[in-house]
Amino acid sequence: MTIPADWMPPAKLSRVILHWTAGSHKATDFDRQHYHVLIEGDGRVVKGFPSIALNSEPKVKTGYAAHTRNCNTGSIGLSLCSMAGAIERPFQPGSHPLTKAQWEMGSTVAAEICKRYSIPVTAKTVLSHAEVQVNLGIAQRGKWDIAVLPFDRFFDTARECGDRFRAETAAKLARL
Repeated sequence: MTIPADWMPPAKLSRVILHWTAGSHKATDFDRQHYHVLIEGDGRVVKGFPSIALNSEPKVKTGYAAHTRNCNTGSIGLSLCSMAGAIERPFQPGSHPLTKAQWEMGSTVAAEICKRYSIPVTAKTVLSHAEVQVNLGIAQRGKWDIAVLPFDRFFDTARECGDRFRAETAAKLARL
């Protein structure tokens, strides 16, 4: 397992929401305050400060990871440290583009989380921040993480990226 067992305490959780930090390839203390698990540019996994248990259902607890507007209860925040200065359209990846190593480790981590918390891999349970508004009907403020893959520009919509992430996560989960 990539994630140590003590990073995943007992809790009732329903979904994994994938983000990017909009920063550099290194996890900052600011980043670590808002996400449970972060993945740096080289694929190194970093623990966020809030316990996953603080976002447990039925209601978030003091100190929870606030990563998705009106959708933190029952949600684990997984973030890829990347995309500082990125522009959505016309696409510019910024100074620290999301890397293939991060993406691949992200689906590994998501699979481990899904196994631990018995979360099925669906478009409503494993999704990017860019998919929250469409897939869950919860209004967001123009979040587009992750709606394009800098290392594979063929994937350039939130749905395409989300479907790819779910397929890779489900394949890895099946092998756990």
